[in-house]
Amino acid sequence: MVCSAGPVLLLAMTLPLVGSPVAQASQPGQNQAGGELGQQLDQKSGASAAASASAPVESALASVYVQMDFPDQTWPLALSGTLTLPLASASSSPGTLTGLSLTTECNVDHEGYSHCACLSGYQWNASVCSHHQACQMPHNHRPCGCLVFSPAEAGYCQLLPPAPGTLSPNSWVQTPGSTLNLTLVKNHETTDLDWFLRPPGSPTPILLQPGTHVSLTSSPGQAVLSILNVSHKWAGEYTCCFEAQGFRWELSQVVKVALQATDVTRLPDQLSILSSTCVGFQLTCCIPSTHLTYTASWSPEEGSRDGDTTCPEDSSAVTWNVTKAGHVAHAPCPANRTGLVERTCGPDGAWEPVRSSCTRTELLALHHRAWLLQAGQGWPAAEVSQILAQLSEQVAVVSSPSDLLALLGTISLLAKVVVDTRIQLPRRALEALLKTTDKVLDMDTSSLWAPAQAQEPSAGSDLLLAVEILARSLCPRDHPFSFSLRNVRLQTQLLGPASPADYRASFSTQPPLQAHIPRRSLAPLGHNGTDISITSLVLQKLDHLLPSNYGQGLGSSLYATPGLVLTISIMAGGQAFNQGEVIMDFGGTDSTSHCVFWDHHLFQGKGGWSDEGCRVQSARANSTSQCICRHLTAFSILMSRNTVPENPTLELLSRVGLGASILALLVCLGVYRLVWRVVVQNKVAYLRHTALLNVVLCLLAADTCFLGAPLLPPGPRSPLCLAAAFLCHFLYLATFFWMLAQALMLAHQLLFVFRQLSKGRVLSLMVVLGYMCPMGFAGAALGLYLPRGQYLGEGACWLNGKGGALYAFVGPVLAIVGVNGLVLAMAVLKLLRPSLSEGPQVKKRHALLGVIKALLVLTPIFGLTWGLGLATLLEEVSIIPHYIFTILNTTQGVFILLFGCLMDKKVREALLERFCRTQSPNSTISLATYESHVPEHRGGRSEDARSPVPTPKLFKQKYREN
Repeated sequence: MVCSAGPVLLLAMTLPLVGSPVAQASQPGQNQAGGELGQQLDQKSGASAAASASAPVESALASVYVQMDFPDQTWPLALSGTLTLPLASASSSPGTLTGLSLTTECNVDHEGYSHCACLSGYQWNASVCSHHQACQMPHNHRPCGCLVFSPAEAGYCQLLPPAPGTLSPNSWVQTPGSTLNLTLVKNHETTDLDWFLRPPGSPTPILLQPGTHVSLTSSPGQAVLSILNVSHKWAGEYTCCFEAQGFRWELSQVVKVALQATDVTRLPDQLSILSSTCVGFQLTCCIPSTHLTYTASWSPEEGSRDGDTTCPEDSSAVTWNVTKAGHVAHAPCPANRTGLVERTCGPDGAWEPVRSSCTRTELLALHHRAWLLQAGQGWPAAEVSQILAQLSEQVAVVSSPSDLLALLGTISLLAKVVVDTRIQLPRRALEALLKTTDKVLDMDTSSLWAPAQAQEPSAGSDLLLAVEILARSLCPRDHPFSFSLRNVRLQTQLLGPASPADYRASFSTQPPLQAHIPRRSLAPLGHNGTDISITSLVLQKLDHLLPSNYGQGLGSSLYATPGLVLTISIMAGGQAFNQGEVIMDFGGTDSTSHCVFWDHHLFQGKGGWSDEGCRVQSARANSTSQCICRHLTAFSILMSRNTVPENPTLELLSRVGLGASILALLVCLGVYRLVWRVVVQNKVAYLRHTALLNVVLCLLAADTCFLGAPLLPPGPRSPLCLAAAFLCHFLYLATFFWMLAQALMLAHQLLFVFRQLSKGRVLSLMVVLGYMCPMGFAGAALGLYLPRGQYLGEGACWLNGKGGALYAFVGPVLAIVGVNGLVLAMAVLKLLRPSLSEGPQVKKRHALLGVIKALLVLTPIFGLTWGLGLATLLEEVSIIPHYIFTILNTTQGVFILLFGCLMDKKVREALLERFCRTQSPNSTISLATYESHVPEHRGGRSEDARSPVPTPKLFKQKYREN
């Protein structure tokens, strides 16, 4: 038997003649198909033949090719008798036809075209097949068995030689899950080898090609077809078609595959009955069509005992029979749906909610066709477009989560087929896909999408990837192409290979969207001389259907998306290119947005938003933000729900507050320059004012650096911006560590009144704590996050707020604020301790004044206002915490001048003495400045013998005297 190689030639016959050999026959000529033409014979009895002999000779066997025309279908009877050939001349003797071998049968249509089919043992040669059209109805299901010839053509089928090979399977009956191997052993050289499968009951064979289940290998001596993980879907007649010895050959073998338990549908799968009320029931078993014979049987389980818990009969929507507790009841799906309806009987005898996997039969059929295409069965170039067209019709009847999953799964399978086979889609197929996608994005979220995503969390991500792949597979001849629906907008453009221009696309969405690919990114793609196709696709509402997964660098914050996703794809030479700079302008957004793309590989294939390779660039002309990415994929923007948009009032308050703080700190330095020698006459005062002076110096430098940083060019490539960020980090940390040194010194005085440290030891410890520790944190953050590109924030010379760099600042600051808060609480409790020498009213008044003074002085010195930063992180709606935080912390230098410097009694007295030349009396030490005349014993003598070591009672009394 033989397979088709294309269109073919006309008809001929082989006639063994007994009589004189042909001495003078009409010279046979070659027609265009290679068959020989004989002289036409005219015979009124229903047959005509052409042959002549010039001279009578002894009888001999000869073969000639003649064309015989019959007016009706009685030609077999006409040929059953002996035919006498007419004489060509008077001198010739009659000949007798004793044998006849028919090769070709032709039927002429009303237009004069002949439909010619080869009879058994004969075949059109490959050349004839390649030049003629096949008949619409293949003869005996052989595509090359019947060909169409024009009225001026004629031809004949040729005798087949022995088969050039053998075909055999590794097993005639395959076990499910095993691997089927069909081996063709070749005796001659073969070309154009194809494999086909005709399933049981199918009228036409199905082409087999490499896929997830099909593997094809070929060598000079053999060709092997391998089917992995076979099931009953792979049972049938396998045919190997190839060309050898000038013919197209077809070798076939039938393979059977046993059924699995999952291939058999039992309705119901499990049935519980109550013998006292049941009069009968029906069980149904559906078995797929197969060559094997099966016997179905049912076996009842152990019956329920009296007293067993059961769920009562329920006929609310579906009839549920009495079911034993812990068992699952099943019911068939409604008409035109396939699947199962399940309901579990709970252990307490109460019915649980109904679970349905019923799916429309048409959608399942389309999903099955797409699955077979991916596995290796079928013609993808034609079937992908057909399935997409049918999906656009079926999407309107989607009414359940299982319907939606079947539709989405079909689209994903088709996208994989397009990638594997590298086929291109016509415009009508792409239009059908976009119409389907538009309706899918409009489907109800609560009743369809939410349950579907509960079963398949990556459903939205898979849809995005599939639509992106299919959209970029448009045939080049259909470019440019523009398509717009409410949720789907597509623009394609074809650029020439020679110096491609800039690519620009704009979409009238909300917010408006523009995309730009510079020429420098497209120029390298045109070097191979191929056209460049660019596809831009906007999908609205899809970002809300994607899981809220954020990659490294975005943290665990909650973000809002603008309601659209932009995908940009570049194809050149049949390949997709993902590298290239793209500039996107999402209008109507602020500069606090994050430029992100959807990475399908994150979170174990579920997908997630990532900002790798993308950055924000604020537009100078307006308040919008531009996203610049170094790769092409699905883009969008994320807006933090906890981030307050840029507020001009906050900006102004920050700058004014920093300017006032810098001015106040300069005044503080001037004050210390005037009164330093007066206020540091004892050890405690020296240490306290030394710490406060370092706080002033560090905060002054940090505020100055922070105020000037916006004037520098942002970005990791700017050394000035990098240096400014590092200095701000170090100087602000140094400010807080010096505040910590002050707090620890006060805590030591409160807890260890009689144990004092030497001035040199305390000062050295304070220097290490105030400068070495912040240098360690700042250096570690620089070395750890700069190589990763996560050190600087987007568009600012400050630490990256989305990674761990900012935590290297926030963590130590919050820890110091916490410790300083504990020290302040200790001081307040010390002030509230009752004194026996004072009456109740005096005691309360002095305690209240002491607490107020301690809070006013120690709060700015200890940096406790920075604790309000937590409120700005937790607050999602109100902007009030941001105003309070900005005012208190930008003006921290002003508070230090007022409460840390000018409220100190010795500082005020020194200033009065210097400017007014008045003599102020000696004063004792106050708790607000936590100074005390503590004797430092050296060889049994005190350094300052004017005052004994204060007891807590004396300490309070001296504070009250102030």
